[in-house]
Amino acid sequence: MSVPRLSVIIPVYNEQETLPTLFARLYPALDALGVSYEVLFVNDGSRDRSAALLKDQFLVRPDVTRVILFNANCGQHMAIMAGFEYCRGERVVTLDADLQNPPEEIGKLLAAMDRGHDYVGSIRAKREDSLWRHVASRLMNRVRERITKIRMT
Repeated sequence: MSVPRLSVIIPVYNEQETLPTLFARLYPALDALGVSYEVLFVNDGSRDRSAALLKDQFLVRPDVTRVILFNANCGQHMAIMAGFEYCRGERVVTLDADLQNPPEEIGKLLAAMDRGHDYVGSIRAKREDSLWRHVASRLMNRVRERITKIRMT
C-alpha cells in the first residue's frame, strides 16, 4: 500500500446533519489538489446516524476513506490523536466536521507548508462557538505556544 501525500483527520461527534455537505465539499476539494490522499474520520461515540453515514461514505470512496469508530465519547482531542496514530500521509491536516473550517482551504495550508513552514494553522473568520469553547480554544492556543515556542501569526 503506497503512502499518501496527505492525510486529513476529521473527528466526528453527532454530525449527521453536516456530514452529507462535508462529503460533497471535501472530496472534490481534495481531488482538485492533484495529490494522493486519505481521509480518516474518527467517530467519537456519536449517538445519531453519523456512524451509518460514515459507513455509506466508505462504500462510495473506499480508495481514500478510512473510518475509526469509538464505542464511547472520548473527546475531540482523543479522536484527533487516534487519527494521528493511524494516518499514513506525509502531511497531516485536521479538520472539524462542522464545516467552520472550509475544506476548500486545505490547498492554502499545503501551499504554506510548501513555502517551508513546518506547522500551519488557520483561524476561523466566522466562529459559531459557545463562549466556553471560545475561551477553551484561546487557552489551548496559549498552552501550545508556551510548549512549542511557536507563535501563530
